Amino acid sequence: MIDGVVALMVTLPMPIRDAPKKRGAAMTTDLLHKHSQATASRLTDAAVADLLKQIPAWTIDRSGDGALRREFTFKNYYEVMAFVNAVAWISHHQDHHPDMQVGYNRVTISYITHSAGGLTENDFICAAKVSTLLNETP
Repeated sequence: MIDGVVALMVTLPMPIRDAPKKRGAAMTTDLLHKHSQATASRLTDAAVADLLKQIPAWTIDRSGDGALRREFTFKNYYEVMAFVNAVAWISHHQDHHPDMQVGYNRVTISYITHSAGGLTENDFICAAKVSTLLNETP
């Protein structure tokens, strides 16, 4: 089974470490070069708004738990599971794990740091790394 996961990882469009940078008012990849910390503090609303600019496809669930959330759609279940396994790999290496809802052709990922009682930089670091799986530059 490990070989299957490795094979899925090899087919990803771009390694996280090689994600390009965009300059100016566009996105930076500062979050991509950071690693989640074991003792992360809850962010202020201003800090959340600032970090959210670096990952514009993600939203904050203001009517629910306040999680950082994004829905991804795919052609089929095989692509969904390849993506889920790649997210699991990131989560393992960052030691920060999202909630995931998995369906036939879609995945919803939610990040929130329960131990901090809200969003931390760890949530944004992981969201940025997940975005690169689809060849996006956060």
